[in-house]
Amino acid sequence: MGKKYLDFEKPIAEIEKKIEELKKKEKDGEVDRRGEILQLQQILNEKRKEIYSNLSAWQIVQVARHPDRPHT
Repeated sequence: MGKKYLDFEKPIAEIEKKIEELKKKEKDGEVDRRGEILQLQQILNEKRKEIYSNLSAWQIVQVARHPDRPHT
């Protein structure tokens, strides 16, 4: 079962999907993709900071109630 994303997390999901596709291609013996993967990981980190630093009150509630959130 795949990871569940909230509506405002769609850009994060797209970047993560691209990273996974590149990792699979690299594993299957295609061209070395480490540079592209590292670049996408940097973009992913920036996008996460951008999205999660500007959440509305309702989006914070959605994250808090998300079924995949970590539990202590």
